[in-house]
Amino acid sequence: MKLKVYKREGSKKSDLSQIRRAGNIPAVLYFAGSPGEKLTIDGVEMKAALRAITPGQLSTTLFTLVNENVETPVIVKEVQYYPTNYEIRHIDLISAQPKQMVKVRVPIEYVGVAECQGIKLGGFLRQVIRYVLVECVAEKIPASLSIDVRTLMIGQSKRLAELVFPEGVRPLVDVNEVAVVIAKR
Repeated sequence: MKLKVYKREGSKKSDLSQIRRAGNIPAVLYFAGSPGEKLTIDGVEMKAALRAITPGQLSTTLFTLVNENVETPVIVKEVQYYPTNYEIRHIDLISAQPKQMVKVRVPIEYVGVAECQGIKLGGFLRQVIRYVLVECVAEKIPASLSIDVRTLMIGQSKRLAELVFPEGVRPLVDVNEVAVVIAKR
């Protein structure tokens, strides 16, 4: 997804407020080994991009920032929201150049919840871990990882070791941790 960005100079509160009043979003782009670059993201384009993303997959989505015909691939590091209306207040971005290793939180999807034997017998799915921190090349970031829970009975669980990691994706967490449990009501 492409986003228009503009360089910004001011970092005073009044400068940032003026950017937000215009409907845009202040951001900082971080490159490896250098200080952050201050940017302004077009607010209308960012909101349209967020609507197109599957919920929970913002951290695994590659964006392309366009500034004066220079394109830079990035991923979202952190988003700050207003607590009252959940509008975006600020975005931190990380450069994701080709062949560069990045650390990303990938969401876990649970497949077969409707057919799960333990849930049919009165249990419920308890997600212990919702995201897995992985390291991979920027182009190979998986959108999500999945665990099949169809065969689980009440009291049974599955661990992160049962996730299938694509080639080139390395988990940065203990894979012996429990990811999901079918608990008793």
